Amino acid sequence: MTVMAAETPLPVQEDDLLEEAFRALETPEGLQAELIEGDVVVTPPPSGDHEKHISRLVKLVLKHSSTAMDFSGHKGLLLPRAGGCPRNYVIPDATFVPEELDAFAAAPPWMAPDDVTMVAEVTSSHPETDRLVKRRCYAQAAIPLYLLLDREQSLATLYSQPKAADYKGVIAVSYGRPLPLPEPFGFELDTGEFL
Repeated sequence: MTVMAAETPLPVQEDDLLEEAFRALETPEGLQAELIEGDVVVTPPPSGDHEKHISRLVKLVLKHSSTAMDFSGHKGLLLPRAGGCPRNYVIPDATFVPEELDAFAAAPPWMAPDDVTMVAEVTSSHPETDRLVKRRCYAQAAIPLYLLLDREQSLATLYSQPKAADYKGVIAVSYGRPLPLPEPFGFELDTGEFL
């Protein structure tokens, strides 16, 4: 459900007002709010299948990654302004950073994405937001890897090499086929776990 929407890019003063209003938003218990390209997006609690995807992904990454990783589920990321939109306040389903950086230890509720190695989204109530809008936001923030687990299409897509508003590298496989994750992960993700 979209609560507020901006039809045209906002002047800086209105941007600041929108961000201030978003930060003051009191979201009902169990709901999650994000500010994405000028829209406040409120999402209900995820389904069991959605959470199964996250759980399996986290287990696989923590077990097989060649670099020890820390994971945060639903960590707020504050992404830079881009394309005439205010800063984006996004909450990926999964955020991974190298353990040695200890990036989550003193992080504020909305942290900068500087140390983030990979974010992952599992499609849910707003699949086009995951497929297009968040991909654009993550690329603009130069997050190296974006993994999209598309439950409706049974497809795992890894986006890499962020450039401007998109990723240059794209590898997509149907669930059941291995998906190579580059270093610092350095293993093939068994997407059969998502079936």
